[in-house]
Amino acid sequence: MANYITVLEAQDYADEQLNVDAWDEAKDEDGSFWGEPGTKCYKALTMATRAINRLNYAGDKTDEDQVNAFPRGDDTEVPEDIKRACFECALSFLDGIDLAIETENQTLVSQGYSNIRSTFDRSSPSPYILAGIPSAQAWLLLLPYLRDNRTVTILRTN
Repeated sequence: MANYITVLEAQDYADEQLNVDAWDEAKDEDGSFWGEPGTKCYKALTMATRAINRLNYAGDKTDEDQVNAFPRGDDTEVPEDIKRACFECALSFLDGIDLAIETENQTLVSQGYSNIRSTFDRSSPSPYILAGIPSAQAWLLLLPYLRDNRTVTILRTN
């Protein structure tokens, strides 16, 4: 499976923003080229691509035999928003976001230590965590491409 974005393209995004320490630290972890398969950056982008592929998108794949969900429809290239979402997810994975822990935290109502207590409103859990996306920023980039789950398509057959 090819990732939505190459490590070099992801580096271009990283160069344009603050708070990408997890990305910068991962790329220098050993002496090998940090864009090769098996390195942390590449693995994070692979995890991000898998997470993005699991969502339910509007329209059809450009080629029914393609592995990834994008491109779609008449597009021949992966949209920039999808590439950026892939980077944002990878950055969150490198930053230590664990979806299993985040999902458990969705049910946490109150926690405390000594006299200090925090109470959280969990009446509406974060939809992006429930969908398996570790980044709110990535979720906002992906939302316009998602199928509206409030509609039903009815087909009549004879």
